[in-house]
This record gives sequence, structure tokens and C-alpha cells, in this order.
Amino acid sequence: MMSYPLWQQLEQLKASTWVDLTHTFNEDIPCFSEFERAKVSTLFNVADDGFYVQNWNIVTQYGTHIDAPIHFVENKRYLNELDLKELVLPLIVIDFSKEVADNADFIVTTEHIKAWEQQHGEIEPGTFVALRTDWSKRWPDAEQFENKDSEGNLHLPGWGLDALKYLLEERHIKAIGHETFDTDASVDVAKNGDIVGERYVLAQDTFQVELLTNLDQLPTRGAIIYTISAKPDKAPGFPVRAFAIKPNE
Repeated sequence: MMSYPLWQQLEQLKASTWVDLTHTFNEDIPCFSEFERAKVSTLFNVADDGFYVQNWNIVTQYGTHIDAPIHFVENKRYLNELDLKELVLPLIVIDFSKEVADNADFIVTTEHIKAWEQQHGEIEPGTFVALRTDWSKRWPDAEQFENKDSEGNLHLPGWGLDALKYLLEERHIKAIGHETFDTDASVDVAKNGDIVGERYVLAQDTFQVELLTNLDQLPTRGAIIYTISAKPDKAPGFPVRAFAIKPNE
């Protein structure tokens, strides 16, 4: 085979470790309570028709998905307007899984981020920062994932607004991701009557990825995240095939 620089780079990448950050989705997965679950039917099958085709009916924010700015903020970009280069980023994983194990209502604050930086170094600009909580290990059990109390209130961890402002305004990161339905912790959503953190992030005209998994397989630094989706016209988001490439251990 002839040698081309990009082909050589691809071979180097393929020699690294690839980690799938995406949940497989179907009709039974945990999903936001206001959404209908997916409906899947078979239109044609190989035995009778010679080919296999399904019909999938899903909301745009289903399973592991990307949120475009327009999802929460008017006059911001649609999914198809995001540049391809925006969707491939250096990845930083901040691990607060122990704190979440002790407190399902854990909220990441600026002070938590600064303490993390004291141990792991300053967060670099232009990066994708993923919040590891290990909440994805509850998937696909909807009851465990929603973690409702006796009054039906959800209890899931999340980002604090101050931490998001610190990351985006002072550390100048590019995007965020997390393992839960929402950017904000459930208790903050209930208190504020709105998802203020998510609204803030998308108002910066950038994107986020929700319902990530396998963040526990990644290093704090050194990996690259890819967030690849279909390209529907004027969509606020879509299920994504997110994955990371990390150096071999």
C-alpha cells in the first residue's frame, strides 16, 4: 500500500484504544419524562422482501445525544450548522464519582473545579470537559436512573451554574458532557423551576452531550472525543455516536 500521511495517522490512531461513550438505545431506555419513548417497527424483512428496513420514531434528544444551541436558546445555531471541527476535541474527564456515590444530589461548584485543578493542573482552553459521576452504570434500569423519592422527585447530580461559568468564561473550554439527562442537578431544577445551567451553556453558542457512558475507562487527559451524528435540517439535537480515542496504557 502506498504511504500517505493521513493514512499513516489513521493507522496510528487505530493502534490506540477506542472507547464507545454511547448507550445503545431502544424502546425501553430511560428517557426524559416529557418525551415519548421510541417506537420501532419493521417495514421489510429479508425472508419476505429480500431486504431489511425499519421505521424508527424518536424525539431528537433521545439516548446519548448532542444538544445544539437552538435547543434552549432562540436565534442560535441548529445542529447542521455546527462545524465538523467543533465536534472533535481534546477531552478532559473530571471525576466526582465518589462524591456522587455519597450524595446523589451532588452539584459541581467552582470550588470543586479549583480543587480538582490543584491536583490535576489547570484546565486547558478549547477542550471538551466531561463530568464523570458513574451514573451511567445505572443504565438501562429506569427506576435506578431516575432515582425518584417517595414524592416522585428525581435525584440526579449535575453541574452548578457557577462551575459552568468558570469553565466557559475563565478557562474558555469549548463544550461539556455528562452522564445524566440534564446539565443541572435535579434539586437545582426543582429549586429554580428551570434548567438554568443548560440554558447558559447553549447560550454560549456551543453544544453539549448528554447521557454519556464509559467515562470511567478514560484518563483525566490525553484522549480525544468525537461526537458524530446524523445531519437533519434545522434540528435542535440528535442521537449521537460519541467515542473517544485514548493512548494505550
